[in-house]
Amino acid sequence: MRFTSEQRLDDGVLEREFTLGEIPGILWTPASASASAPAPLILLGHPPLGLRKMYPRLVARARHSAAEGFATATIELPGSGDRPRWPAAEQARADLRRAMEAGEPVSDEIVDALILPLVEKAVPEWQAALDALLSLPEIGGPVGYSGGVISIGIRLSVVEPRIVAAGFFAGSFVPRAMFEEARQVTIPLHVLLQWDDEGNDRQTALNLFDAFGSKEKSLHANMGGHTGVPQFAGEAAAQFFTRHLK
Repeated sequence: MRFTSEQRLDDGVLEREFTLGEIPGILWTPASASASAPAPLILLGHPPLGLRKMYPRLVARARHSAAEGFATATIELPGSGDRPRWPAAEQARADLRRAMEAGEPVSDEIVDALILPLVEKAVPEWQAALDALLSLPEIGGPVGYSGGVISIGIRLSVVEPRIVAAGFFAGSFVPRAMFEEARQVTIPLHVLLQWDDEGNDRQTALNLFDAFGSKEKSLHANMGGHTGVPQFAGEAAAQFFTRHLK
């Protein structure tokens, strides 16, 4: 891990951009974090739209988490931002747009092509980032995962024992194969669902929640579309992580 820039935000949060090989990322640590008082870590997932485009939402989440005493970090997903183009992913996105613009159902084939290769590439990168982040003296466990492409979160929750709690947003397409993996998830889960999400099949989201194998799982459904998440929903998620990471 190589840090490439550093700035102190006005609330005292330290923001550092880094590269991990060819993968860009950002780490935010609260002012209180130090080698003698390392902060618990939350990995901030996000859709494959690029860190630059997602930055305003990511830094807002990071600052909110820092106020609760958490460090947060994120990395650029494969094929996104300034990373090399990924022709297969771009074709899958084009097929998805074409189906949605035509008002057609999104086929399982499109969903599989869009999500499954992304999961296969992204999860090992998240694990490598976690290795590097936990080697820093100001970062400690336990670790949580929050938001992003829900299938990536599912796979990470199954294969990465250092992640002890996860907050998912039921707002992305889910391949049928991921339902079997969902049954293997056993960590505490906080799942947010926007009831009128225009890009998400509500019944699929409910079926996925039912499939999760966790003994502690809660579903928080609010009225409104994909971008209409109420502020208090974020506060409930923060309380969830405080319970499980502190």
